[in-house]
Amino acid sequence: MKVYAGIDPVTKKRYYLDEVVPAGPKAAVEAEKLRTKFLNQVDEKRSSRTRATVTQLIGRYFELTKIEETTRTGYESLVRNHIQPLLGDSVLSKLDGEILDSFYKQLRTCRAHCRGRGFVEHRTDRPHDCDGRCGPHKCKPLADSSIRKIQAILSGAGKRAVRWGWIGVNPFDLAEPLPVPRPEPKPPTVEQAARIATEAWRDLDWGMLVWLAFITGARRGELCALAWDRLDFSTRILTVRSSIAQSGGKTWEMETKTHQQRRISLDEPTVALLRSYREHCAQRAGLKSLKPEARIFSLMPDGSTWLKPDSVSQRYVRMCARLGWDMNIHQLRHYSATELIAAGTDIRTVAGRLGHGGGGTTTLRVYSAWVAEADDRASGTLASRLPDLPVALSAEGKLATAAPEVAAEYESPYKRIAKDLQGAIVAGVLAPGHQLPTVVDLAKRYSVSFGTAQRAIAQLRAAGLVSVSRGKRAVVVDPATAADAEPAKVVGLHERRGE
Repeated sequence: MKVYAGIDPVTKKRYYLDEVVPAGPKAAVEAEKLRTKFLNQVDEKRSSRTRATVTQLIGRYFELTKIEETTRTGYESLVRNHIQPLLGDSVLSKLDGEILDSFYKQLRTCRAHCRGRGFVEHRTDRPHDCDGRCGPHKCKPLADSSIRKIQAILSGAGKRAVRWGWIGVNPFDLAEPLPVPRPEPKPPTVEQAARIATEAWRDLDWGMLVWLAFITGARRGELCALAWDRLDFSTRILTVRSSIAQSGGKTWEMETKTHQQRRISLDEPTVALLRSYREHCAQRAGLKSLKPEARIFSLMPDGSTWLKPDSVSQRYVRMCARLGWDMNIHQLRHYSATELIAAGTDIRTVAGRLGHGGGGTTTLRVYSAWVAEADDRASGTLASRLPDLPVALSAEGKLATAAPEVAAEYESPYKRIAKDLQGAIVAGVLAPGHQLPTVVDLAKRYSVSFGTAQRAIAQLRAAGLVSVSRGKRAVVVDPATAADAEPAKVVGLHERRGE
């Protein structure tokens, strides 16, 4: 059965849908069913209009699609090493779910596509004498991240093929997508960060770069692209406008990853360091001053060239290896984000410094590592704002009707503050008529929140020990006067109001 389906957009020849119906008594009926099926596919534009292969489609896709050069280089490597050898000769109209599942299974089994064939892996393709680095092949699966990129290439090419009218449906959507892993950033600890900074400062140029990476959270390419005219010493603003990209030995300047510039505010000590560093660079170059467009980090004394991002990454890895850690320079970006969030910085501000879009969604999902200190502070804040427990666990682990005495170090912060002030009042240190310290002073003295200090004052007021007026500091009252005036309010310090 053969049905005309139009002109092949690739070969420009007449294209037919065809299939052979086996001979038999029902051959005529089956042929008529097949003819109806083909005609419906042609009418609904669900049929393929070409005999083009996967290789032809991807070649056209790369030709017509705008892709960043660094991304294109990686994609072309995956196509050359994995897609073309296994799937390149497949006709688009013949692809189905079984073929694609078999393709991805091969990638998950062996990145060398050995199919169970044993061979010797040599350390180089050039003539050489084999040593311990040459040996029998061992299967290693292709990384999930690489498989996701292959799926993205094929799915994107398939969508374009549908737009171009090559095929009616995208066959690559039949493949089961790999689950996206949960981000697990691993920034250096505070102690590790201190050792890294100390080690980096053994070389002034390297120390300045690593320090700025800590402070700004900039990407390595953005650090390499920084020039002196992008730093305003008067306003302490560093503008990130571009990034250095690298492919092999080739480097070039390009837009930032998000295609927009951003402004990062620097602290005064860092600006002072950069001011001294600029003077040092000018003296080293034998110049009175550097040109505004000179790069901040450069192998040339006058800053006329930029550093290579790969060289920066390799040097950082080697430095961390000397310290006994397996780390990369991108983790400094994680460190900057995590510490800012732990310090209470607004998430939108953190996202702006890092150059993220989406209102900070990416920042929270990817870059904010778990901070035990911040979590501990959060639990303490919640506990201090809850009422006393009506029940507690006994020593045998059973529920008791009354809470037992709690050691001072485990007592709620507001209770400790109230006890201290009560002791000062009873001892006469704070006599009737004396004012208590302000809530702000109490919060600083005891390292608690403003609300915790306020709650301590409220406990003293409930006990009838102080009087509080709006906009004024709490004043110690005479217990006898308080008892005559408001006897119902003189209650135990550890009782809750209203009981």
